[in-house]
Amino acid sequence: MKIYWTGKSKNIIGTKIKQIRTEQGLTQKVLAEKLQLEGFEFSDLTILRIENGTRFVADYEVKALSKILCVSYEFLLG
Repeated sequence: MKIYWTGKSKNIIGTKIKQIRTEQGLTQKVLAEKLQLEGFEFSDLTILRIENGTRFVADYEVKALSKILCVSYEFLLG
């Protein structure tokens, strides 16, 4: 996996994740729990770090987030 680092944010989907999550009325904890039910190791702190851009997001995690949030991964990636 190649990691792209812009110097500002460790991912490009954090702001969209936060926007979609809040539009759907989900808390970070609820989103993390939904991901855990799918077998992913997420916590509310993980979601916070993704949204703040302080955590890298692997491609399989982007796919899982898009599935749980019912959006395409293309939309998340911009």
